[in-house]
Amino acid sequence: MRAFCRDCFWQGEEAQRRCPACGSPRTVAHEELAGLSMAHMDCDAFYASVEKRDRPELRDKPVIVGGGKRGVVTTCCYIARISGVRSAMPMFKALKACPQAVVIKPDFTKYRAESRRILGMAGELTPLIQNLSLDEAWMDLSGTERLHGAPPAVTLARLQARIEAETGLTVSIGLAANKFLAKIASDLDKPRGFSVIGLAEAQSFLAPRPVGILPGVGPAMVASLEKAGYRTVGHLAAADVKDLAERYGAHGLRLHELAHGRDTRAVDPDQARKGISAETTFNDDLSALGDLEDVLAPLCEKVARQARQGGVAGRVVTLKLRTTDFRIVTRRRTIPVPTQTAKTLFAVGRELLAKEARGQPWRLIGIGIAELVDAEGAASDFFAGDERRALAGERTLDAIRDRFGADAVTSGRILRAKAALKAN
Repeated sequence: MRAFCRDCFWQGEEAQRRCPACGSPRTVAHEELAGLSMAHMDCDAFYASVEKRDRPELRDKPVIVGGGKRGVVTTCCYIARISGVRSAMPMFKALKACPQAVVIKPDFTKYRAESRRILGMAGELTPLIQNLSLDEAWMDLSGTERLHGAPPAVTLARLQARIEAETGLTVSIGLAANKFLAKIASDLDKPRGFSVIGLAEAQSFLAPRPVGILPGVGPAMVASLEKAGYRTVGHLAAADVKDLAERYGAHGLRLHELAHGRDTRAVDPDQARKGISAETTFNDDLSALGDLEDVLAPLCEKVARQARQGGVAGRVVTLKLRTTDFRIVTRRRTIPVPTQTAKTLFAVGRELLAKEARGQPWRLIGIGIAELVDAEGAASDFFAGDERRALAGERTLDAIRDRFGADAVTSGRILRAKAALKAN
């Protein structure tokens, strides 16, 4: 098989502008099609698409999921993107670019539920699924052709059609020889895309593209590479390996491999999440330690409850602050016992905060845990007593809130924080 139809799933050996069976223009053709099984599935403008599905009157309007006059864009629909709105853009810039946009606060409970539905469908096809986030995952369909009666490409197209039919949401698929190429492919033809990058064409495909397309290459790394004369992926592919190793160590060697389209990573369904975090941007700058602590407390509860729900605990507590000139300050502390309690998170977080909150204004605060471990047996050493007691109490509160609602039990500090952030 070198070609197939995404609508009726016809298969053939010759590329066709239109499907010879149903006449659809949505055909896919590639010389390596039958031999490729590594895929990246990416939901299209996921949060915004969920909101548009649930509110049909927004279908033809630009939608931004975010919030607060000083917040950032979580995601936006494709109509908003035409006006220049992008994820992580400050809200004031987004609304300046697209003043007619409808702004909706994110509802992660709803998004997580939809993510589980979509990944559940994918899980019926292969156990080799590795989540990157709520809206994207790698899939390895090696050896599934006999099981599903079709090559992986056709199986993926059927999955794509099923997701749209059953959830009202769309996904884009990238099919390639490895994880790196599959992720790039999934972004080539959004929304509702299905793109293929074969191994034979990988290097020529990558060569003219900017180095920022490579994973792990952020703005600072881009500047460093460009200063050294590596402006395109092709420049990295042609570079002397020793020079890259001397300049950038193991990362330089990794970039050289990627520049040639080589990636040996396997799909790992058991790969642990890197961390859990929560943050908020203030409507007005906060500088007083007490005010910052009031906002920090509910964030600690949010992170801790997610950790308990996920059955994980964190060995490292991270505090994040953003200055009025958008400089980010992060502080980390490794703790003796992995935690999943708000009590420990807040205790460590406020100590880190006290060292930074010396009267200057801040526009954002966040808290998180990293170096996650399985929670079972995590609190097992000499210092575990307080953590165990706190955990028992917070699990009791979880049960009460699950039964009577999230606001069934709260504290004066949480109420103050809600009042302060009500407009966000």
